[in-house]
Amino acid sequence: MKHLFYLNKYFYKYRIRLGLGIIFVSLSNYFGVLIPQQIRIALDFVQVEIQNVKLGNGVSDSELGTQLLIFAGIVVGFSILKGIFMYFMRQTIIVMSRLIEYDLRKEIFGHMEMMDLAYFKRNKTGDFMSRISEDVSKVRMYVGPATLYGINLVTLFALTIYSMFQVSVTLSLYTLIPLPILSLSIYYVSSKINFRSSLIQKQMAALTSAAQEVYSGIRVIKSYVKEDQFATYFEKESEEFKAKSLDLARINALFFPVMILLISASTVIVIYAGGLEVAKGNITTGNIAEFIIYVNMLTWPVTSIGWIASLIQQAEASQQRINELLNEKSELNRAGDLVDSLGGDIQFKDVSFVYPDTGIEALKNVSFHIKPGEKLAIIGKTASGKSTIADLILRMYDTTQGEIILDGKNIKEHNLDNVRRKIGYVPQDVFLFSDSVTNNIGFGSGEIEQEEAEKYAEYASIHDEINGLPEGYQTMMGERGVTLSGGQKQRISIARAFIKDPDIVILDDCLSAVDTDTEQKIMKYLNEALENKTSIIITHRIHNLLSFDKILVLDDGKISEMGTHDELIEKGGYYKEMLEQQNIGEEVE
Repeated sequence: MKHLFYLNKYFYKYRIRLGLGIIFVSLSNYFGVLIPQQIRIALDFVQVEIQNVKLGNGVSDSELGTQLLIFAGIVVGFSILKGIFMYFMRQTIIVMSRLIEYDLRKEIFGHMEMMDLAYFKRNKTGDFMSRISEDVSKVRMYVGPATLYGINLVTLFALTIYSMFQVSVTLSLYTLIPLPILSLSIYYVSSKINFRSSLIQKQMAALTSAAQEVYSGIRVIKSYVKEDQFATYFEKESEEFKAKSLDLARINALFFPVMILLISASTVIVIYAGGLEVAKGNITTGNIAEFIIYVNMLTWPVTSIGWIASLIQQAEASQQRINELLNEKSELNRAGDLVDSLGGDIQFKDVSFVYPDTGIEALKNVSFHIKPGEKLAIIGKTASGKSTIADLILRMYDTTQGEIILDGKNIKEHNLDNVRRKIGYVPQDVFLFSDSVTNNIGFGSGEIEQEEAEKYAEYASIHDEINGLPEGYQTMMGERGVTLSGGQKQRISIARAFIKDPDIVILDDCLSAVDTDTEQKIMKYLNEALENKTSIIITHRIHNLLSFDKILVLDDGKISEMGTHDELIEKGGYYKEMLEQQNIGEEVE
């Protein structure tokens, strides 16, 4: 159970609920143990009165009935008290388990948000989903039902066995003969349950990952008519999950009947050995009835040992997977200096970067300097390292070699969250959330009024199209903005970046999916909006309406050309060639 020790901090946090739960369980079992004793007293009383009737000095029928009603009332009273404390024990321990479940899910989610981008690229989304849903649910069964019934088992055993030994040591020992056999069975089976539970949880993660990938890429799957192929793959994974689950079910199916058999054996022993003790005059017939009730009271707790063991072993396997996730640490240091605003002075000094996931060297000794308020254009062929520069300024990754200087000090010395808040970023791969248009535009700025969203939508030339949606700005987007076109998503993303009034703006090929007229409108706004802001425009084409202070041409991760528009035209390199091809294309259009 070493992996489950991690949960002790939560048990301590809710120690008052746990302590009260233990008290309520003990009181419930205390009154439960008193019931067989009252039944024994009632049976012995009836037996004595029968003997007295035979001798001619018994009590009247009315007196006997009254006495039996008193016994019945006492038993009912104890049962009611037992039930009341059972209610309270569930209100404390089961509620505690739900609170721990909430806290653990929140901790996992918060931890995941703090991880760097490389971590998410190394792992599958479906595996994360499995851990935060299935694994946490398994752990809750340990901190809730398994803990509750474990406490119930210990207290009931202690009270019942104490009561049994008070009556007859000999009969108690006979009754408990099957328990050592039961303990050995549990020890043997629990190790098998643990191993199989771990396999099942891993297979569940694989199933979740497969489903998530299919649903995310459903457009591609449908366009290539690959539904059957993925259905076959999912069926194969499901069959493996079924086989592992049935393997575990077979163990449980054998285990529970064996336990019931051993408990039933105790009942038979009580009747046989108890009859001999009654014949010897050591106990009364009422004691036999009392012991039979005790044995039946122990039936569920003893039977639940296997169930509790199964829950603990499954929780152990799940908590191990959760601990592995929580033990992962981000390679990025988030702490650093907080500033009210960024000046926008950015300098790359011999920066090289190798992607940790693939080993691809994206940048090689890149050096450039952007002064506050300047506009830098970065152009180049596909996979030349353009977007990597944006990722490094946002500190999605840290440089492999060299350093990035932001406002006179290494970017690592700045507070990471603060830097990202001050940067307006429009990524190449636009992501919209399943929320209203207004909330998507205001995503980086908290709650905003619709009027403000409308203003920036106008700037991004998307206002009229939003008004054409069924509910206008309150229209709910589909997952990842699936209900919108690529150009519409890009323009909403532009509005989202500028509404936060950033100090630095990074636009990564953000107009690739818009038509020429719309591009012209947006460019007019950008000219005004970027006037006093440090701006980095990553693009495949030169925008004539934007005047750049510096243009950087990348080729295979290196700077092949750098200068102003006129300087690069004069050099006659890749930039001039690209501009001429672009102009020819526009003339043809």
